[in-house]
Amino acid sequence: MVIREHFELGETALTIIADEEFIPAGKEAVFDARASIEAAIASDPYFASTWEPIEAVTDDRVIRRMCSAAAAAEVGPMAAVAGTVAWEAVEAMRDAGAGTVVADNGGDIALVCERPVTVGIYSGGPLRNLGLSVGPRSDVLGICSSSAKVGHSISLGESHVCTVVAEDVSLADAFATALGNMVASDDVHHLQECVSRVASFKGVKGAMANIGENLAMAGDLPRLVRVEEREALITRRSLNIGGNPFLGAEYMDKGEERRR
Repeated sequence: MVIREHFELGETALTIIADEEFIPAGKEAVFDARASIEAAIASDPYFASTWEPIEAVTDDRVIRRMCSAAAAAEVGPMAAVAGTVAWEAVEAMRDAGAGTVVADNGGDIALVCERPVTVGIYSGGPLRNLGLSVGPRSDVLGICSSSAKVGHSISLGESHVCTVVAEDVSLADAFATALGNMVASDDVHHLQECVSRVASFKGVKGAMANIGENLAMAGDLPRLVRVEEREALITRRSLNIGGNPFLGAEYMDKGEERRR
């Protein structure tokens, strides 16, 4: 049976939607990914603080994914950390045999699904009740966000929410940060220029940006749909420290919900 389970490890606040038997594999992948990241920071503290790309000096897959995405988006590697961890969790569960898996790491989502999944987008602004409808797929898809208005993550722009979609989840996360940094006003031409620029990069499927009531979209995005906004689906740390903008995924079959 598909369930929703929330767990936290350090700064990671992850909600997993999957058959219960596969969730331990996802958690183990999160432990391993965090160990890789913590080792990289211990080796070079600059890895955690730089806002610029840095060369990967290891063969570790997690670190190479973060650094490669950061180089493409011209941001620091930690801009890709949440999406990378979610990606590792989904791959581990898929490889264990799961057909439908969603990992929401504080708003940065990786997923595969045998049946449609609706991803609701929470901006914290006047544009509400919007979501992306993802059709069945066996390849991992990343849907990641950045915001200057919601959560604790640093954004140099003014967006309510910027969302980037890519099969490389690290890339989606890094470019969501880059797009959030670009968006400086609610002028529709400016918004469209920003999303079109990001959507043109190799590996990026599509991008969208919102300030106030204005929304711009570019590229091959999942279908935009109306959803019922449910704050209970927002992945937050239990201490309410914050998180990335809400991207709440709901498997179409209602499953048991847990919080640990």
